[in-house]
Amino acid sequence: MSTNKYTLIILLALGLVQAESPKPITETCLTCMCEALSGCNATAVCVNGACGIFRITWDQWVDAGRLTVPGDTAVTDSAFTNCANDPHCGADTLQNYMVKYGQDCNDDQQEDCYDYGAIHYMGPFNCKADMPYNYENTFKRCLRRAQREQQRQSST
Repeated sequence: MSTNKYTLIILLALGLVQAESPKPITETCLTCMCEALSGCNATAVCVNGACGIFRITWDQWVDAGRLTVPGDTAVTDSAFTNCANDPHCGADTLQNYMVKYGQDCNDDQQEDCYDYGAIHYMGPFNCKADMPYNYENTFKRCLRRAQREQQRQSST
């Protein structure tokens, strides 16, 4: 499946996100996080304890409020993996996590997608450190591609 189809899956899932709570992370940012972390591979999988297209960890899930997919409860043994492997629940988990831990990691006087990418990958207490090259390169390339696409659409 091409990245565009994965992006469509993510955007459709994000459209289901409840509107009541604050959502600091844009759809574009979530898509680029997904691309950099897992290639947006929607296969339900956990790698070294990090699950789903966003590679969410147990600790992140707990810190974000133990969200669950419809019909599940936070006390079931599979609640974490079910949520992390669901694009909608995973996106909501990251949104809640950034509401709690969002900060300016690169000291540019704004809290933005770059900061959220650093916080998610390296943790809120280590986000000022250099991101690993492959993750940062893929993440920034995706953001630049999205920015060019946005500029192209606004000029037509």
